[in-house]
Amino acid sequence: MQIKLVQSHEDLLRCFPVIHELRPHLTVERFVEMYEQMQKESYQIAFVEEPNHEIWSAVGFRCMNLFYAGKIIYIDDLSTLPQARGKGRASQLLDFVKQFAIELGCDAIHLDSGHQRHDAHRLYLQKKFKIASHHFILELPKNT
Repeated sequence: MQIKLVQSHEDLLRCFPVIHELRPHLTVERFVEMYEQMQKESYQIAFVEEPNHEIWSAVGFRCMNLFYAGKIIYIDDLSTLPQARGKGRASQLLDFVKQFAIELGCDAIHLDSGHQRHDAHRLYLQKKFKIASHHFILELPKNT
């Protein structure tokens, strides 16, 4: 297994099934469109490439500067295909992001996780993440 950053359109398309597992509302077209916009905001995807070149796990993250937290990496997406869960790939990706953040001189790594994602929470707690806040959302009307 090797961890790589998305470097090409082909890499991006190969990561789509993994991200789609977490974000099933995305079409491949919308995924590519949003990735191109998010990349301008420092978003990157790292993935675990298996010896047979399959991709079963990926993490999407970005660097941000915030008054309350300083320089951070924010993890937007961390996903593993169901058949590959429990084999340490997400843990390896978190270690990769941690090293990436250290090299950038970041103060912390942040992420949000849905209440129902108990397996993910176990992993985050094992990796020494703390439950630090509630996340609030105000949905706005769509302009049509």
